[in-house]
Amino acid sequence: TIIEAMAQTAAVMVGCALGLEDRNMLVYFMAIETAKFRRMVVPGDVLELKVETRRGKPGGKVWKFAGVASVAGEVAAEAEFTAMMDMPKD
Repeated sequence: TIIEAMAQTAAVMVGCALGLEDRNMLVYFMAIETAKFRRMVVPGDVLELKVETRRGKPGGKVWKFAGVASVAGEVAAEAEFTAMMDMPKD
């Protein structure tokens, strides 16, 4: 789904920002606070995702994000969501 893609994008963004690209970070989707779908997305569309951190800090586990998905410059979906990020126990 589009919101799942936003959440995965957010996880990659945080992992890269914290220098954890080569670690097995666990990400748990906790909540979708708001979600609005503005237009249909069909096979062949190129979906552009923009995600920003609303709350979270290095070393913290719970992060809040806002994301926008667009097709050809037109907003297709918007969402605010929460995820928990953790490192696996070895």
